[in-house]
Amino acid sequence: MAATRIMVSASNIGTSSSSLLFKSATSSSPFIKPSHCLSFCFNKNNTTRLLSKKRSFTCSALYKPDIQIKEEGLPETLDYRVFFVDNSGKKVSPWHDIPLHVGDGAFNFIVEIPKESSAKMEVATDEIFTPIKQDTKKGKLRYYPYNINWNYGLLPQTWEDPSLANPDVDGAFGDNDPVDVVEIGETRGNVGQLMKVKPLGCLAMIDEGELDWKIVAISLDDPKASLVNDVDDVEKHFPGTLTAIRDWFRDYKIPDGKPANKFGLGNKAANKDYALKVITETNESWAKLVKRSTPAGELSLV
Repeated sequence: MAATRIMVSASNIGTSSSSLLFKSATSSSPFIKPSHCLSFCFNKNNTTRLLSKKRSFTCSALYKPDIQIKEEGLPETLDYRVFFVDNSGKKVSPWHDIPLHVGDGAFNFIVEIPKESSAKMEVATDEIFTPIKQDTKKGKLRYYPYNINWNYGLLPQTWEDPSLANPDVDGAFGDNDPVDVVEIGETRGNVGQLMKVKPLGCLAMIDEGELDWKIVAISLDDPKASLVNDVDDVEKHFPGTLTAIRDWFRDYKIPDGKPANKFGLGNKAANKDYALKVITETNESWAKLVKRSTPAGELSLV
């Protein structure tokens, strides 16, 4: 029988003002409960509006969602899923139902792959409620050939439209996924953890001809967060990190006999303003997707 675990008490939960932290009986069973309710939605001007229970397609936030994690199955098995549930026990989508904007230039970031781990975890965009699962290839669980050195995951309510060619990046089309985030802070996250981050720059990775943005960001809880506000600050306070991120994503497929990935924009990280432009454009693409004005194909919109 598949194992199911769900946190029912707040007594073991550690929280902070800028991230939702996990504690549980085992390190492989992270749970979250926020210290506040995500009942407001922020637009690009950081003004707020209270949301109704009906989904808003410009910034889809649940009404007062005390989000928890519910694991089904066992880690590192084909059946393992990490679902997100609200305080009534109803499953919700981390991709569609967690708001992108949190105000003051910060964004919600969902950890899929904690730093210093290698299991290739990802939101299952084609499954109902889009849980996090371990990716597979030919029926086998996928692992990176070596650990990733940063927290890695997605920005909710974003989508790289595969029908849109980007003129800045050799006309490459989107990869049909939410936008990826590489979070460079010192704390190791957990699968499904929700962090507030600020973007610092971005890399335009081209993976087998598809554009796969990597937003470089830092948790607002990190001790160095106040010191870094743009891509030049990253080089100053995290020397070598931008090169290391680019090289890691360029080379990780080589051990499997595949060619190295390429990068646009001069093979360098673009600045914060460009990263914000990418986030805005992909949020607009997501809004069109959930409004069904763009074909969804096999993607789940629930």
